[in-house]
Amino acid sequence: MENKKFDEIKQLIEIDKNSINDLKEVNDLKVKYLGKKGLISELNAEIRNIPNEEKREFGQKVNEVRNLFTEFYEEKKNELEEAILNEKLAKEALDINLPATKIPTGSPNILEKLIEEVEEVFMSMGYDVVDGPEIEYDKYNFEMLNIPKGHPARDAQDTFYLEGEEILLRSQTSPVQVRTMLEGKGEIPIRMICPGKTYRRDDDDATHSHQFMQIEGLLVDKNISLSDLKGTIDVIAKRLFGEEVESRFRPSYYQFTEPSVEVDITCFNCKGDGCNLCKKTGWITVAGAGIVHPNVLKMAGYDPKVWSGFAFGFGAERLAMLKYDINDLRVFYNTDLRESKVFDRKDSD
Repeated sequence: MENKKFDEIKQLIEIDKNSINDLKEVNDLKVKYLGKKGLISELNAEIRNIPNEEKREFGQKVNEVRNLFTEFYEEKKNELEEAILNEKLAKEALDINLPATKIPTGSPNILEKLIEEVEEVFMSMGYDVVDGPEIEYDKYNFEMLNIPKGHPARDAQDTFYLEGEEILLRSQTSPVQVRTMLEGKGEIPIRMICPGKTYRRDDDDATHSHQFMQIEGLLVDKNISLSDLKGTIDVIAKRLFGEEVESRFRPSYYQFTEPSVEVDITCFNCKGDGCNLCKKTGWITVAGAGIVHPNVLKMAGYDPKVWSGFAFGFGAERLAMLKYDINDLRVFYNTDLRESKVFDRKDSD
């Protein structure tokens, strides 16, 4: 009797093999044979009624029928799914003779490109790139840079205060230098640059902004002189504007350096002959710099009799405007992709 039931199921499987041509029908067969009340599932349920000495043989026959159906099911399902996929591919075939749709893409931010270029130059000279908070304490932004409360130099760096007169938006990235020196505890040399956003109260126009980017640097070691600073400035000037560019120092005044200098480079536009870019002088001012003031070293824990150093500061927008011949600072902050693509082409020329 049991053998007859096995044979009947095998015959049904053979009939279904030749009559099923739809993926849904194939899936329905799984329910028919292996579902909770399926034909093969019912055989499994009957095994408890089989005498113990016959259970092994009965189980083998159940597995034989199940394997027969499973092989048929997988083969038929794969066959139908492949047919559906081929039909879909045929209907959705692409005509590769037609031009592709051009998708406009953005370009790297001009300032970010320039800052990364400067970072690569200084890292090649052993400098670390250090970041710091844009919301600062007056102590780090002014006092530890030799600019005490009430000092007239604060007027030129008037910034935005967030809480009384003690918490503000930094007016320069120099506080990062102070924090780095404090971490050094007057014991280790320092070689770092700190690019980042700074803020000052100013009217926005083609050459001014209440928010701008600075790239400041600091080196503290023993027996450091202006000649070391001059060599460093020469390297960055040549890398940014060409090997033929030269630099010079002019005396200046900053509260945190002594002596202080203005950094000029030869005009790369007129090669020193005089043009509108350099105001007929043949020189362009690009940075402020100097030897770190002894008071700054002392407040940061470095003995000025043992340690010395130099500091410098570039305006990132200033450098980018010169490098890319931009006459409006606001170009850096708008979203017109056409303008940024122009500067990409200049880089590739």
